[in-house]
Amino acid sequence: MQNRTPPKIEPENGTALPSFETAISEQIQAATGPLRVIGGGTRGMTDTLNGDTLSVGGQGGISLYDPSALTLVADAGTPLSVVESALDKAGQMLAFEPMDHRRLFNTQGTPTIGGMVAANISGPRRVSHVGACRDSLIGVRFVDGSGAIIKNGGRVMKNVTGYDLVKLMAGSYGTLGVLTQVSLKVLPCPECSATLLFDLSESTQSVALMSMALGACYEVSGAAQMGRHTIIRVEGFETSVTYRAQALAEKLAHFGTPQIELNAHDLWKSVRDQGQFAHHPWVWDISLQPSKAAPLIRNLSSDHVFEHALDWGGGRIWMAAMGGGARLHADLRSAIGNLGGHAKLVKSSDPSLTRFQPLPAPLAQLAAGLRAKFDPRGILNQGLMG
Repeated sequence: MQNRTPPKIEPENGTALPSFETAISEQIQAATGPLRVIGGGTRGMTDTLNGDTLSVGGQGGISLYDPSALTLVADAGTPLSVVESALDKAGQMLAFEPMDHRRLFNTQGTPTIGGMVAANISGPRRVSHVGACRDSLIGVRFVDGSGAIIKNGGRVMKNVTGYDLVKLMAGSYGTLGVLTQVSLKVLPCPECSATLLFDLSESTQSVALMSMALGACYEVSGAAQMGRHTIIRVEGFETSVTYRAQALAEKLAHFGTPQIELNAHDLWKSVRDQGQFAHHPWVWDISLQPSKAAPLIRNLSSDHVFEHALDWGGGRIWMAAMGGGARLHADLRSAIGNLGGHAKLVKSSDPSLTRFQPLPAPLAQLAAGLRAKFDPRGILNQGLMG
């Protein structure tokens, strides 16, 4: 791992959290109708919602960063670039590789740390032991739909009783509360990485290759398919990376002889950000079992024209279309429901379509109960998640 002298940011460097948090609470309490919560404005998920704007972007900063404890605390409106810059100086990172949506969505906003958590933004390293954004989240402060200020978790990983609000807030898209501060576990940057590029784009074979690589004992930290390549990544100390990359190439030899590239950071940023679909008016982010990815793509391609890319070993499908999106959207929702997956419409030329796949009845009932508990008036990002 990289060896640098880490800076330490103490709490007294502080932020304007108390006054900002109070202002958020007062705005929520005074609301007489829906509120549209906006962070950095890079994804546009709430652009079509009704309601007054409640903006949390650009507020605050890093209130505590202790590299020796691998812990960072930042106000929710802190630009993600500020956090990543501080981490980089200490040779550390947000290990789950949060996506930068600006290229895909052609937006000019500023990604924030709170928006990242609210949407549980997780990149290619999600398939490794690192997990998703929520797996690195150790504490939150937020204001619920009644205006109450709530704190849950802390600055160390630990078990909790009752509601695990830390995990609950990750991926809630502001429908349960407005995040004001988050605490995250960070990790050292790997010393080296190697990427195996196989000339393989057929979905069935691509998923088989990725599954074999992920099932091996070589600690794969990325498995994706883009264009004509299926790519596998290993990271760590240079000697270990060299050995594991060669061992994987031998294990996967019947899929072809891979090209091996060291430190292909730009390639993995492309996997993370999916900028190749920037000119497509229709884009879906689909999650399902990897073994079902190829059948889904094959079945839909008989009636629709679209492009796709795979991540998370085939557990994530990015699907993009230039036209016929409304009909593809309906057929995709139907097919995904039967396969037990979830399709999120992240980009659309028809603002009337719902973004999130309707939940099965038992889960929908549970979600409604949670919203009733934390947002009894139903005013936060009303209608965003059903």
